[in-house]
Amino acid sequence: MIVIFVDNIEDFVSFLNKRVMNEVFYELKRSKSNNDLSSEVKIELILHFLSKVEEFMVLFETKVDISNSKHPTSNEGQEIIVELEKIFNQVDSSISLIKGKIREIYLSFST
Repeated sequence: MIVIFVDNIEDFVSFLNKRVMNEVFYELKRSKSNNDLSSEVKIELILHFLSKVEEFMVLFETKVDISNSKHPTSNEGQEIIVELEKIFNQVDSSISLIKGKIREIYLSFST
């Protein structure tokens, strides 16, 4: 499998027409800041989908920093997902966002 990391969400969306399935997978990762004693929480949204070039599977992936607030709400990540669904629906209404790690899903199907 070839992995292509796309630096920004706009470019990632422009590659959606290359996908081989209608699912775009996402992960939300929360982590605390390591550089000081503050309670800042960093939330990252990771998006990925599968494509195919000749006989090779290609994984397109991007990462978006959602928040860096001291008191994030539990709904913060879900609000972003709802907004992304609206954006993807404008691109192609058949696209669905699925929570999960596509690498693990892909590996489980390919073995």
